[in-house]
Amino acid sequence: MEILLQQIINGLVLGSMYALVALGYTMVYGIISLINFAHGEVLMVGAMVSWTVVTFLQEAAPDLPGWLMMLISLVCAIVVCAALNFTIEKVAYRPLRSAPRLAPLITAIGMSILLQTLAMIIWKPNPKPYPLLLPTEVIEIGGAVITVTQVIILVATALILTGLLWLVNKTKLGRAMRATAENPRVAGLMGVRPDMVISATFIIGAALAAVAGVMWAANYGSVQHSMGFLPGLKAFTAAVFGGIGNLTGAMVGGVLLGLIEALGAGYIGELTGGVFGSHYADIFAFIVLILILTLRPSGLLGERVADRA
Repeated sequence: MEILLQQIINGLVLGSMYALVALGYTMVYGIISLINFAHGEVLMVGAMVSWTVVTFLQEAAPDLPGWLMMLISLVCAIVVCAALNFTIEKVAYRPLRSAPRLAPLITAIGMSILLQTLAMIIWKPNPKPYPLLLPTEVIEIGGAVITVTQVIILVATALILTGLLWLVNKTKLGRAMRATAENPRVAGLMGVRPDMVISATFIIGAALAAVAGVMWAANYGSVQHSMGFLPGLKAFTAAVFGGIGNLTGAMVGGVLLGLIEALGAGYIGELTGGVFGSHYADIFAFIVLILILTLRPSGLLGERVADRA
């Protein structure tokens, strides 16, 4: 029972980070039907910028509290990632908006490789330890343990997801996003500026990825130029799992995928008699992707059409 509870906690933490990145995928797809495969690299850039800022602050102002260093690094990561995603959309995707779908897809893959290469040049290829900035005490729940960092990740994710739903459903920008998703030309005739809405969507998605990147670095304690590829791919799986273009679906898909992966990692050795170990956990995300695409291509909650954002 303790192992089950521990794996559920681990799955919720992992799924929360997947959900934040999946929202970036699903928002962009909901408006311009583009899978931005460079989104995982935005997560990586956020983590690397945070590491850079924290390292600088530890040398320049060592007396600052750890939580304040993390907060400052998070703000810097969000700003850099937002500017990066805005530039990517304007330079790489906007000129191809009327092109066949294969062109922006290939461009997105190329942008992913380009960002990884640039990050390797800037930060070097070796993994870097992310400093412990938050209290290291653990909280015991029914025999399982959860760290302060993980509690903050869960609470912050819940608040961010609630705020995003409010933004999309209750604000003027959210209405403009939904209108652009339904019909950009008609939305333009009604006074909406589709280019501005699309740029805002990329910026919001980048901010979410930056937060997820800092969370990932703080939880796992390491950053590297290639760290965004696999989480980005799994977050895309989560978006498809829940229903690409569906905000609620991306959240549900991310959390469920995290739970499936954590429970699979915890029990795969026992179920296979030791043939497979926890290091095979990555296969579960892609098994889920294959099953969903085969049995329910629209995802668990279905793809949004008229009300997606």
